Amino acid sequence: MESDKDQTRNSRRDFVKKAATGIAAFTIVPRFVLGGNGFLAPSDKLTKAVIGVGGMGRGHFSYEGTPTVAICDVDKKHLSEASAMLKGNAKTFTDYREVLALSEVDIVHIATPPHWHGIIAVDAANAGKDIWCEKPMTHTIGEGKRVLEAVQQNGSMFRLNTWFRFKDVFYGMGTPVKPIKKLVESGLLGWPLKVTVGKHTGYDWKFYWVGKDNLEPQPVPPELDYEMWLGPAQYKPYNAHRVHQTFRGYWDYDGGGLSDMGQHYLDPVQYFLGKDDTNPISVEVDAPQQHTDAVGTWRRITYTYTDGCQIILDGEGTDDKAAYIEGPKGKLYPGFKSDIPDLERKLATFPDPAPQNIIFSDSVKSRQKFTLNEENGLRSCNLVNMGLIALKLNRSLKFDPVKMEFIGDEAADRLINPVMRAPYTI
Repeated sequence: MESDKDQTRNSRRDFVKKAATGIAAFTIVPRFVLGGNGFLAPSDKLTKAVIGVGGMGRGHFSYEGTPTVAICDVDKKHLSEASAMLKGNAKTFTDYREVLALSEVDIVHIATPPHWHGIIAVDAANAGKDIWCEKPMTHTIGEGKRVLEAVQQNGSMFRLNTWFRFKDVFYGMGTPVKPIKKLVESGLLGWPLKVTVGKHTGYDWKFYWVGKDNLEPQPVPPELDYEMWLGPAQYKPYNAHRVHQTFRGYWDYDGGGLSDMGQHYLDPVQYFLGKDDTNPISVEVDAPQQHTDAVGTWRRITYTYTDGCQIILDGEGTDDKAAYIEGPKGKLYPGFKSDIPDLERKLATFPDPAPQNIIFSDSVKSRQKFTLNEENGLRSCNLVNMGLIALKLNRSLKFDPVKMEFIGDEAADRLINPVMRAPYTI
């Protein structure tokens, strides 16, 4: 006999599948599919599967009281080690599609390399799952747009796994983001603002994530399904430096330090500047010519918004006197130090920022969006991918933040939706 919990899950699965095919035109799952009173009971424990159980994936087996009931990896060594950590209490798979077919899985945690994020997130949404995705949200702008569509068409809850907009000390600022947001909203710094992100303001762009341009083909280890690891990426002969801990150095799978740390550093900037629903209108780059395969370094990337606000990524740490935030009325430096007299007293007279929904399991149960979701996550991921495209082409670009397309540059627009290797598509 089917349990109440199974009936709840199956009702929701049936609904979201109908929504995906247009039978029901809702973007939020109705209350009736979530249980008799409209919500899952607090005692009804959510379950999850983790797809990609290398170092990052293994760190997420026990968050928020959501037991891991299934794990998946294309490297059987990773899978065996992860299974041992879970004492054999999770089903194991090498193909993520088998995981998505499990009715007992509520949340899918995507911890693969970024070139897989978009495809798996879309497939997970279409399978009626809620999604916790590692950063960067997607490997391309086009994939991000498709994830947004699939999540909203299917009524899924989505969380991007960077958290600095709502908790923890924000790197060199010596404070959580909340008082920075309050300072910006107060107007005490004036407007427009310039934000400088580099080593002198407390941020490391990790230029050790660079690729090698002289890789020799090597035999594929027997435990690794390299064809599946590549997935939608164009075929390149196997070399150990392409996979696992060093994949970030290759354009096909990631984008070096900018892709690795970009959403950690830049998502809070979008948030405290009030730009969660838009993007810059231009990106300028100062960088050496990039290799076609191996990611290199860069000196400076500058984003400009339509109102004149700017974000400057100082790759080489050339500006040792830079303020983190500079406005016409004042500056904010690392350690939350400012040239505004009596700042703490003045800030106390202003309201705090709006509260945020910061527990994903609560979002899954209540069907209320998580604070960092598919919408604002796409926008901060666009910052990363705009910069990567400008670096690849080694030129400045104009961007339409409404259409999320480049202006007057066909080569840049082609990189919004680069060709995937057959038979993969999104």
